[in-house]
Amino acid sequence: MLHTVSYRDEGRERSVLYRAAICEMVVPYGDPAEKHFRKNAFDIGEYGIGMMANSLSLGCDCLGTIRYFDPFLTDSRGSSVAIKNAICLHEEDVGLLWKHTDWRTNQSESRRSRRLAVSFIATVGNYEYGFFWYFYQDGSIQSEVKLTGIMNTTSLAKGETAEFGVEIAPQLNAPFHQHLFVARLNMAVDGVQNSVYEVNTVSIPRGPQNPHGNAFRAESTLLATEAKAQRNVNSSSARFWRIINSSSKNRMGRPVGYRLVPGENCPSFAQPDAAVMQRAGCMSKNLWVTPYRAEERFPAGEYPNQNPGGDGLPKWVAADRSLEQTDLVLWYVFGHNHVPRLEDWPVMPVATLGFTLKPDGFFSQNPGLDVPAMG
Repeated sequence: MLHTVSYRDEGRERSVLYRAAICEMVVPYGDPAEKHFRKNAFDIGEYGIGMMANSLSLGCDCLGTIRYFDPFLTDSRGSSVAIKNAICLHEEDVGLLWKHTDWRTNQSESRRSRRLAVSFIATVGNYEYGFFWYFYQDGSIQSEVKLTGIMNTTSLAKGETAEFGVEIAPQLNAPFHQHLFVARLNMAVDGVQNSVYEVNTVSIPRGPQNPHGNAFRAESTLLATEAKAQRNVNSSSARFWRIINSSSKNRMGRPVGYRLVPGENCPSFAQPDAAVMQRAGCMSKNLWVTPYRAEERFPAGEYPNQNPGGDGLPKWVAADRSLEQTDLVLWYVFGHNHVPRLEDWPVMPVATLGFTLKPDGFFSQNPGLDVPAMG
């Protein structure tokens, strides 16, 4: 999916152009039994999730004023196939955009937030996956995956304990498993001469710089090469990544940028030599960064079906190419660790995960100030 988001800031047009797609999805199961350890579905790659898109229904899958699109896809025989109403475009209210009350005068101002939503839903076997892109009035762009459907289950003998899952009904086990996704973000923040910095917040030890013990600061580190740009999320340092263009400056004279902010995430719990980790080595990190190459499209390689492993991102980054001031691709790996609940049966309530791209010095001030008040 190609997005171009343009804004006028202090009389100058700025743009964020990026090709964004969820280009890999792996569902590894944690049951080591002979009949179950092979369950490591590549829902994007082996199955072809696009062809499994639903025809959406007004008022159920989407609500409000809607524009539907009928995408044309290629089936296994090379024929063109249209799926009616597979993509939904609509606008929706999402609560407050901003608010302030002056306690001196009791004057209050607030604005409602609306977002533009682009979505589709696919059924892969027993699961449903909803893929949503949201565009907000403050310049933020959010990717959200909604998981629902019916869990994969196994049987338990009478009196058997579910060691690698949860017994959700008498003699019915729902195994521990994960849903791991890879987003491919070909960023162009006001041009293609981009670099990536990792930002960690650190506490300052007591001393002359921190006599009262309360000081902390945000430290930025350039991810200059592919080897240095293999990173993981870290909630203890409130870690995020900033994509900047050093040749384009904001009103304070600093590079314009966007930040990649993690949402729910988890590591893969498979061992490094497990078959699924060999085939999907991209799961070993939460962030990879590569220079743009047209042929480098899929993080597990071009042909993941029955591939023994070693292809894709781990192979590409072995070259340790430079990442400074160039056309970049960020590969963000995010996952949902599913420890089943009784409430997930028989149909699982929606679980959501994803990430957000937020403007970081891209604007001179809050871009939502001109949103009109509700009448």
